[in-house]
Amino acid sequence: MPRRKPLIKILVADDHVVVREGLIRIIDQTSDLKVVGEAESSIEVLQKIRSIKVDVLLLDLGMPGRGGLEVIKQIKIEYPDLPVLVFSMHPEDQYEVRVLKAGASGYLNKRTPPDQLLNAIRNAHSGKKFLSPIMNEKLATNLRAKPTELPHELLSDREFEVLCFLAAGKRIIDIAQQLGLSSKTITSHRERILKKMKLKTNADLTRYCIEKKISIYS
Repeated sequence: MPRRKPLIKILVADDHVVVREGLIRIIDQTSDLKVVGEAESSIEVLQKIRSIKVDVLLLDLGMPGRGGLEVIKQIKIEYPDLPVLVFSMHPEDQYEVRVLKAGASGYLNKRTPPDQLLNAIRNAHSGKKFLSPIMNEKLATNLRAKPTELPHELLSDREFEVLCFLAAGKRIIDIAQQLGLSSKTITSHRERILKKMKLKTNADLTRYCIEKKISIYS
């Protein structure tokens, strides 16, 4: 009798209950994958992976608490071998490079078909990276010609997160609370963002994000 493969244990992290329940239903219909935990904030993500055995983390970028990119970096410091798959509503061309640089194994848009999601989880568990068709095309283009950096690509991951909140019209105090930082720190980030992007006001940032089709945080 063939030996049954061990289950791949997954932690699903998303602040929307409906999304989590949908992912759990899809995953638990398989014979080799099992959801062993849920998290609805970045703090809870870190608590869960420190307390239960997890083989793959399926992570939404926009949860309450520390920014998703910062969470990935922290996880890779504590658990460098834990594969992290980002599952987000934002377009791949805006965030995929950043999450891969932070240490994630792949980036999936929430429009990804279930079979592709399941295969990405299996591939991440086996040590492979998941690259979207958009990313594959971008890599091929970069091999042919040196890319031109856009102003927002000069920002650090934290500055990019703050940019998205500012462009959405969020107040400094609200952004600070969302990211678990001081208002003074967010103000400093804002000043650096405006300087790097050669802009003057929050309205300029909003116009820029609209023109470049950058998804802003709600």
